[in-house]
Amino acid sequence: MEYPVVQQGTSRPGRWLREHRLGLALSIAVVEGLLVVLDQISGWLALLVAALVLAFYVTVGRGLRRDTARQAAWVAAMSQVLVALVPVLVFVIGAVALIAVALLAVVAIVALLADRR
Repeated sequence: MEYPVVQQGTSRPGRWLREHRLGLALSIAVVEGLLVVLDQISGWLALLVAALVLAFYVTVGRGLRRDTARQAAWVAAMSQVLVALVPVLVFVIGAVALIAVALLAVVAIVALLADRR
């Protein structure tokens, strides 16, 4: 019979958070990302919050002694980094859409000018 090994310096909630942290971060990011896409949260505000949370995690969160607090800081940082990708993707996709429309307009102009009867 094997017994599970408990890491020293961890707590039950901390271990639970560590086991589920990616799923939690993704869930938070999906909800916040939808709010950004639906213009309920400004994209600039999302980027600012992501920068602040990430800065907190890098400077303070990684060094927290309490396992639960450290895992919660990781979840917060990861979810905000994922949310920060939403406005960037919206911008990139919007730019690609504008380029596609411009190319279609150029093709239409060329076709119309070629058909001068």
